[in-house]
Amino acid sequence: MGLANLVPGVSGGTMLLASGVYRAFVEAVADLTAFRWGLKPLVTLTVIALGAVLAIVAGAGIVRDLVETSRWGMYSVFIGLTLGGIPLVWSLTKPWRPTSVVGCLVGLAAMVVLALLPVGTGDSQGHWVLLLIAGLLGGAAMVLPGLSGAYLLLLLGQYLVVLGAIEALEAGAWSTAATTLIPVGIGAAGGVIGVSNLMRWLLREHPHGTHGVLLGLLAGAVFGLWPFVQPRPPVAGDVIRGSVVTQAQMDNATIEARHWPEATFTPTGGQVCGSLALILAGFAASATLGRLGSGTPSEGDSDAESPSAAS
Repeated sequence: MGLANLVPGVSGGTMLLASGVYRAFVEAVADLTAFRWGLKPLVTLTVIALGAVLAIVAGAGIVRDLVETSRWGMYSVFIGLTLGGIPLVWSLTKPWRPTSVVGCLVGLAAMVVLALLPVGTGDSQGHWVLLLIAGLLGGAAMVLPGLSGAYLLLLLGQYLVVLGAIEALEAGAWSTAATTLIPVGIGAAGGVIGVSNLMRWLLREHPHGTHGVLLGLLAGAVFGLWPFVQPRPPVAGDVIRGSVVTQAQMDNATIEARHWPEATFTPTGGQVCGSLALILAGFAASATLGRLGSGTPSEGDSDAESPSAAS
């Protein structure tokens, strides 16, 4: 989950689902936010959060460098990791019902539409209500597989606003940062809590349709990860991080290479073979984790608690 958050367009929720711990995560969040304190949810969230933080701290520089220099390789790995979760979710969806099929198609279509949406260019300081909504959707994206919180902020035109507030906080301008980060933080907490409780209810009361949607989201997440892309020097008029590039920025070379736009390229035979090998390696790793995760009570036994499952 931590490594996924370092790669543009990859959702941490997707990795939770692919590795088989998604249901354990939403159950733990739902329990703690309903004040049902217990050792199991505390340990679950602590271990996941600790792993994510360690991955971000240890891998930030390495992963970002690899994304810049070997983006096709990193995207290939994440395609494999994402697809490796499909066997697990497929097994959880059985027996297939009409609601499962419809849910899968809806989830798949949603990811295709999201991949085709243009990124907004109107980043501006928004009203606190807009910042609250941005935080709410960003928090929801942390729980819903296939959705990138940063991408949703870009669509809402609030990415640079939030980024500027974080930079202001690092510079010591706490009062300036607080006017943005407080409503965003409240919204994000509400998004995580609300969506976790919603997903818990859906997984218990409507497991077939919900697993179908999750399967569609998981399969559709790869549409935004075409591997054969590479950074290209920006030109005036490009949209980078939600803002239109100006000629002054070009003249002063103020745009860092890691923020350059992507451009597709024709791969060599070696790159195609390497990409397939990395996809298979990622698939194997994710599928193995999924098999381990599918043996936990959180994935298999919790349906026994559901009245609808019992019936």
